[in-house]
Amino acid sequence: MSSQKQHVVVIGAGVIGLSCALQLQKTGLSVTIVAEHFPSPSETMDPEVYINYSSPWAGAHNRWVPPTDSDPSSACQHAMAVATFAQMKALSLSSSPKGITFMKGIEYLESPPPEYLSLTPEAATTQLSMPGFRLLSPSEFPDDRIKWGCEYATWCLNPMVYCSFLLRGFVTRGGVIHKRILRSVAEVFGLPLPLQDVGNNCHSLGDERRRVDAVVNASGIGFGDDPQMYITRGQTCVVAETCDATVTRQNADGSWTFCVPRGAESGTVVGGTKEPDNWDPMPSREVREKLLRSMEETYPDIIKNQDGKLTPVRDIVGRRPTRRGGPRVEGEIISLGDGGNGGRGFVMHAYGLGGRGYELSWGVAEAVAAGVQEHFAQKRLGEAQPIFWTSM
Repeated sequence: MSSQKQHVVVIGAGVIGLSCALQLQKTGLSVTIVAEHFPSPSETMDPEVYINYSSPWAGAHNRWVPPTDSDPSSACQHAMAVATFAQMKALSLSSSPKGITFMKGIEYLESPPPEYLSLTPEAATTQLSMPGFRLLSPSEFPDDRIKWGCEYATWCLNPMVYCSFLLRGFVTRGGVIHKRILRSVAEVFGLPLPLQDVGNNCHSLGDERRRVDAVVNASGIGFGDDPQMYITRGQTCVVAETCDATVTRQNADGSWTFCVPRGAESGTVVGGTKEPDNWDPMPSREVREKLLRSMEETYPDIIKNQDGKLTPVRDIVGRRPTRRGGPRVEGEIISLGDGGNGGRGFVMHAYGLGGRGYELSWGVAEAVAAGVQEHFAQKRLGEAQPIFWTSM
């Protein structure tokens, strides 16, 4: 056992779990993913059964959000978005299908906050790394309710094409997947995970079990033990039309209008609602009609039909795993009672990203890998005290 690579188990196979698993592999670790759900074509998935598996239903794109002094975590989140943008750009250069499309992003704000009003093209491009940033003139606004607008270079994803690409890459690099419903993080340290032959990704036939040296908690909603966690219900609608840009409108009443092209002949996601603590799994026809009409008015270029209407294909209701105070990306030592690993285990948390999972994914993965490596380094030095490591 001493000659084996250190073994990390990632909880969750959404975009955060998959990204973390691949990043950990890059550092030379052996990685297993344990999850209830894994990527598959969203067309075959029952939306009520998979409603808590938020990655398939996302309008996956990058929106540049200027950091603000009122949100202590916003600067860190922006840095993660910049890191993710760079990784998406690198991935898009190869020809294998990944579901990534680079395009123009457009923002319209009816009641812009100070961080937007003070944003200059020079600051956006040089200080905040927002490529292609340009302020829009009032003549480019869709109506006189818009008070501020911009465009920039960004990316959109087809979620299941992309997540399936990540999963294939993980398994090809020797990763192991284990389908299981978990009730706690601590449970992972006692799982009967078989040894594997890293050369061909096959489980051994013996009774020996693999030691778990660290766990990454990318469980999304989590296990009910974080009082800062809550779900945000989002209703969107997939329409048949394609679009040449991803467009976001922030309305003065706090509501949103947006479209996210999916590429891969999969139409466009039009949204959307943000409803904290609403667990209703059923879509509303009235809400759908309101979302579509608002998008048609905001960006008429998306309309392809002569009747001037969008073509709905599928209603979507998802639950974004949201956390007060921002995502939890930090490490801690937990008690395992009388279990293995000397009664203690290291957990690197990576959850609570709300609707920003895709756009922060590689930045989170880099922070997670750094935290795990820091733990192993301290352990090699014989660190006596439990560590607590945070990136936020």
